[in-house]
Amino acid sequence: MQDRILVTGGAGFIGSNFILQRMQDSSFSITNLDKLTYAGNLRNLESVAGDRRYTFVQGDIGDRKLVSQLLAEQNPTALVHFAAESHVDRSIRGPEDFIRTNVNGTFALLEEARAYWGGLSEEDRSRFRFVHVSTDEVYGSLGPDDRPFSETTPYAPNSPYAASKASSDHLVRAYHHTFGLPTLTTNCSNNYGRFQFPEKLIPLIILNARDGKPLPVYGDGKNVRDWLYVEDHCEAIATVLRKGRPGDTYNVGGWNEKPNIEIVETICDLVDEMAPGNGTSRKELITYVKDRPGHDRRYAMDASKIERELGWRPKETLESGLRKTVRWYLENHDWVAAVTSGSYRQWIATHYSV
Repeated sequence: MQDRILVTGGAGFIGSNFILQRMQDSSFSITNLDKLTYAGNLRNLESVAGDRRYTFVQGDIGDRKLVSQLLAEQNPTALVHFAAESHVDRSIRGPEDFIRTNVNGTFALLEEARAYWGGLSEEDRSRFRFVHVSTDEVYGSLGPDDRPFSETTPYAPNSPYAASKASSDHLVRAYHHTFGLPTLTTNCSNNYGRFQFPEKLIPLIILNARDGKPLPVYGDGKNVRDWLYVEDHCEAIATVLRKGRPGDTYNVGGWNEKPNIEIVETICDLVDEMAPGNGTSRKELITYVKDRPGHDRRYAMDASKIERELGWRPKETLESGLRKTVRWYLENHDWVAAVTSGSYRQWIATHYSV
């Protein structure tokens, strides 16, 4: 029996990697609903665009009529929900879009999924899953000696982005416990890899280092994050979809806890190796900039539950994942040129001024 998945936000960074990974398995067919905002890029999915098992629909998750129509037409066995506004800096400058998409949009999806699921046969109802992809930022910030976030860590979001994702997590939980909708939530640490929009730290540093531009680092550079290679994350989501217990939450991390400045310095070394410049180290381009408001000091994920219960663990080390990522950005000039347009450059100038 073929697995039919409705993916929201599948033209974005993580969603497109998930679709490409699942499409390697002939038992999957995928419908991709994406609004194509600034971070949505159909170039990511060119290799499957002509596949009969793949369908793209441009639209908003908040358009309940459209979502209802897609569910009825495609008859999915699962809905995997990536669609979200996801950049903290953008949420500080414009929180309303985050509430509209992450809270109201998730509510609209849950309502339509509940109506669709309620009309299925008993066998299909038992098989259906709603997977909600969330973030470690809902847990707030850790002190240097605090235990990593677990699935039972109280929520303490500190940015409009984190608050909007926390709200959506609570809605997903409520729809399982109140209505029985078979939901699953994953909370992931910082992702990196191919197709990431270069406002995020790792691709921004790679491209600026390549071009000999200043490498902006917030504050003292000692904010700590757990880094997760995107293809490992996509495998984790597929594992949760296949084996997860409805109503449960699973933390997904890379077991790679590092301060931002160490990530920047490692990228400098890799770019120096792969794209030698004028003989000076790219580390000389590091420029400390004013810290952003409410910048969480440390995130760390305890991902032992998903390993213990579902058998997932990341395959990539930080060293191997960063090497693959730097090489991809240096080799894919056309993709980079297409996404680093005038509007992107204006955004960078606004947010990373010294």
